[in-house]
Amino acid sequence: MPKYLVQDNGSIHRCQEVQQLWSNWEQMGLYIFFLPKYCSEMNPIELEWQHLKKDELAGKMFDDELELAYAVIDGVQARGEKGNHSTQRVKFNSNRSA
Repeated sequence: MPKYLVQDNGSIHRCQEVQQLWSNWEQMGLYIFFLPKYCSEMNPIELEWQHLKKDELAGKMFDDELELAYAVIDGVQARGEKGNHSTQRVKFNSNRSA
């Protein structure tokens, strides 16, 4: 059964390294479609970021990036609870070898 992934036109999604994987993914049944450039109304995550900034973070000042990061985490959690959505924080492996 084919699977479809819809992405925005972020450079990370279209970089050469990723493009080299596209044919392999298609052979495995994964097809990638891109939203039109500058079309945030078609990308639901953009609306969520907009609400997070407007509702959870508006008017707040942060001393450093860590404080901002925790505020974003708390804001995502609050938005999830308000909308009765499950949220899960995932920690990525940052110990990549060069």
